[in-house]
Amino acid sequence: MEEKLERLTRASLILRDAVRMEQIHKGFSSDQKFRVDLANGEKCLVRVSPLSDWQRKQEEFAILKALESMGVKTSRPLEQGTADDEGLCFMVLSYVEGEDARDQLPQLSEQQQYDIGISAGRELALMHTLRAPASLIPWKDRCMQKHLRYVQAYRSCGYSLPEDRRLLSFIDEHLSWLDHAPDCFLHDDFHVGNLIVHNNRYAGAIDVNRFDWGDPVHDFTKLAFFSQECSNAFCHGQVSAYCEQTGISPTSFWHRYSVYTAMMMFSSVVWTIRVVPNQLGEMLERIRRILDEHDCFHRLTPRWYLS
Repeated sequence: MEEKLERLTRASLILRDAVRMEQIHKGFSSDQKFRVDLANGEKCLVRVSPLSDWQRKQEEFAILKALESMGVKTSRPLEQGTADDEGLCFMVLSYVEGEDARDQLPQLSEQQQYDIGISAGRELALMHTLRAPASLIPWKDRCMQKHLRYVQAYRSCGYSLPEDRRLLSFIDEHLSWLDHAPDCFLHDDFHVGNLIVHNNRYAGAIDVNRFDWGDPVHDFTKLAFFSQECSNAFCHGQVSAYCEQTGISPTSFWHRYSVYTAMMMFSSVVWTIRVVPNQLGEMLERIRRILDEHDCFHRLTPRWYLS
């Protein structure tokens, strides 16, 4: 890989000035990520992908440009290119200084956690003003196609949730809440593991590579699974600021949030077994926590928010 990186730097105007490259191993992205120190003292982030991902990466780069023009706090796109001989493509981004919110929030006061959540909610609302391409089929249809694929995979994955019938019934009974939902840019992995805190303040969201298009409320499913186990105060702030910023009614928000969270029970089991089977126990604990908070979805607004 070191030889490939050396040849990759020759394909990049920015990376020719690199004095140090350190691989980043956090996260589950298929990209290889490197923090790069440049000769002028600045830092940047390099994401390296197979050349077969080039079209998707061009779309990601264009989205980052759009987010930058909107003033969203995230990595700025600096350069993109290919190293055809190596079968690779690369993206050079600005480096968002700070630490993962997952690590930093527990060290802060509840008020500081809440304030960071407020900033995260406002930033997410700003991201969601980027509208989806008009050529896409309706969101509800896309969402259901994906959900049904995961349910089919779930039924053959070798594990079943005791409450799966109740979950499927709940989803079917509440699908009408997805009718006419907005269709916009989704970060699709917006949670404390992909948010950066610097000097006790929200610094930005990273890892836009999983981006999608759909109902903005869908971007809160990772809050249910990952952020809430880290900080109730942060999650309160994120939800409250988002609803205030967008004007969405609490009834509509929690109905749609609950439907998507129930759907994610199935996709989470399938994904964990496929990608990190040794972490299935942890995922099942998360699912159990969410089911308890919602009384197996007899309750739409989770207890952690009401408290």
